[in-house]
Amino acid sequence: MTSSIAPNSAATVELKPSYNIPVVLVIAAIPLLFLQPWVGIVFAFLGLFLLFQTVSLRVQFTATDFDLYRGDKLLRRFPYQEWQNWRIFWDRVPILFYFKEINSIHFLPILFDPKTLKACLEERCPRI
Repeated sequence: MTSSIAPNSAATVELKPSYNIPVVLVIAAIPLLFLQPWVGIVFAFLGLFLLFQTVSLRVQFTATDFDLYRGDKLLRRFPYQEWQNWRIFWDRVPILFYFKEINSIHFLPILFDPKTLKACLEERCPRI
């Protein structure tokens, strides 16, 4: 599904990966390696780790759940009925997705299409 099409709450929507955050971290690590080697190494490893996560994870919005997959294996299912709130931090450059369930909170880097993410959230889990 592309971000220009409004999602249908009955259909399953799989978000496209977004490589923005990992690529920016890896590129930022290059000059940092010369200025502050340890900081550059940390940025590089974080960027490479997030790049691996972007390639290997899939996120789907179903009619009733937010599902997280690694390949074909379901890692975690988050039923919408347990959600209390959600937020995308820094609208201009979305980098962090927060949502609160009844018993826990979650922070996820935005490694998928932020426009489709927001559209699906607004349709399936309206904020309180």
